[in-house]
Amino acid sequence: MTTLKLTSAEPARLDVDVLVIGVGSAPSGPELLDAGALPAGLRLTVTASASALGVTGEAGTLTRIPSGGELKAPVVALVGVGAAPGRDGLDPETLRRAAGAATRQLAGVRGVGLLLPAETAEQVGAVAEGALLGAYAFTRYHAAERGPVERVELITPRAREAAAKRAAERAEVVAAAVHGTRDLVNTAPIDLFPAAFADRAKAAAKGTKVKVSVLDEKALADGGYGGLVAVGQGSSRPPRLVRVSWSPARAKRSVALVGKGITFDSGGLSIKPAKGMEAMKSDMAGAAAVLHTVLAAAALELPVKVTGWLCLAENMPSGTAQRPSDVITQRGGTTVEVLNTDAEGRLVLADGLVAAREEKPDTLVDIATLTGAQVVALGPRVSAVMGTDDTRTAVVEAAARAGEQFWPMPLPVELRASLSSKVADLANIGDRMGGMLVAGLFLKEFVGDTPWAHLDIAGPAFNEAGAHDYTPVGGTGVGVRTLLSLLEG
Repeated sequence: MTTLKLTSAEPARLDVDVLVIGVGSAPSGPELLDAGALPAGLRLTVTASASALGVTGEAGTLTRIPSGGELKAPVVALVGVGAAPGRDGLDPETLRRAAGAATRQLAGVRGVGLLLPAETAEQVGAVAEGALLGAYAFTRYHAAERGPVERVELITPRAREAAAKRAAERAEVVAAAVHGTRDLVNTAPIDLFPAAFADRAKAAAKGTKVKVSVLDEKALADGGYGGLVAVGQGSSRPPRLVRVSWSPARAKRSVALVGKGITFDSGGLSIKPAKGMEAMKSDMAGAAAVLHTVLAAAALELPVKVTGWLCLAENMPSGTAQRPSDVITQRGGTTVEVLNTDAEGRLVLADGLVAAREEKPDTLVDIATLTGAQVVALGPRVSAVMGTDDTRTAVVEAAARAGEQFWPMPLPVELRASLSSKVADLANIGDRMGGMLVAGLFLKEFVGDTPWAHLDIAGPAFNEAGAHDYTPVGGTGVGVRTLLSLLEG
C-alpha cells in the first residue's frame, strides 16, 4: 500500500516527483490555493499560463506543468477543487476528492507531495484519506499498466502534532479497509466462492484480536438456516455463514453488522439475462464491507463490540437449485414462499439478521447489493437507508461525516400486504413498484424490536462507468467508511 508521511518542509525543497497544488474556479479565472507557499517566479508563471493550459479549477481535473527548476520536484500538478473556497474553506469531502483525484491520475509516479489545505487535524485526515483511497490498483490477474503512487508526503504545519498524526493513522486504517473490500469485490467468482471467502476472512483476521468462526453447509442445515441452504443448493460450492467479532473488554455498546455475500448471482432458475450477470461477482460487496469494517474497528481499537455476519452463497441454476414455489423455513421458524429465485439476497440476510439478533445487540445494521430498484431510484452513486427512525438517521449522519452519499428512504406500511403468501408466512417478492422498499419491509420481519438499519448499495458498490475522484472502476468499497463512522459515533 502507498506510504504516507506528514511533513512541514518547504514545498520547494520537497524531494518528490510531482508537487500537487489545488486550484479553484472563480469568476475571475482559476484561483490557486496556498499559492503563497510557492516561489514567486513559479507562482507568476502558473498564474499567467493557467488559462492557456486549459486550467479551470473544475473538480477532479488535473493539469501537469514543468516546475522550471523553481522546485526540487520537476513537475507541478494543478488539481481542481471546484468553486474556490470562501471564508469557511473547503469541506472535508472536497479535500478527499481532490487528493484522491490527484493520486489516482498520477498513477505510475513514485513520490507525490500534496500542497492542499491541511491547517487542522480534520483537514489532514481528509487529505490523507483521499490520497490513499485514490492510490489503488487491482493487480491479481495482470500487472497494472501504471502502479499506484508509491509515496505521499502531505505538507501541513501540524506535522508534529499528535492530533494530526492520529488523523493520518486513521486514514491509513480506513484506506486499507476500503482497499481490502475492493479487492474482494474485484476477485473473479471462480476464485471467490463461499468457502474461499471464509478462508480469506480467517487469513485477514490472523494476528489480530478479531475472532472468526464458520458454519459449513451441514451446520447450516442443522441450525435451521433455510435461506442460506436454499440459495446455495444449486451450486457445487456450498454456502457458509462467517461470524467475525471484535470484543474489547471495555465495550459498553454492541453493534451487529450483517452483510449479503452472494459470491455470484446468476439469478438461479429465475435466471438473469446474460448482460445482467456481467457485474454479479460484486453481489458480495456487503459481506466484504462488513468483514473489513470489523477488522478496521479492531485496528482502531474502538470501544464498542462489533460482530459481523457474512452470509455467503453462490446462486446458480441446476438440477438441485431451489424452484419458484418452494417454501423454505428461515432461521427462527418463519416460512417463506420463493416466487423468484433472483430475490435471493433477502433470504440469506434474513438468516443472518435472526442469528445476529439472537445475541441481543444494541443496534443491528445490514448492508447489501439488494435491489436493482435502488439504482432506478437513486442512481449509481447514492445508496439508500431504511429502518427504524433513530438508526436510519444515525446512518445518514455517519455517512455525511464520512463523505459517502446515503439517502433516507421510507418503509410504507401499505406495501407490506404485497408480501403476503397463501401458503407461507411471507412471499419473497411483492409489488414491483417500490421494489427497494418492499425488500426493506421483508427484512424488517426478521429484526424484531432491535434498532435497525438496512443499507442498499446495489449501484454504488460497483463502478461500471469511468473512474472519478478517489473511486476506481470496479469495486468501490462503499459502506466501509459510513459503518466505521457509525461505530465511532
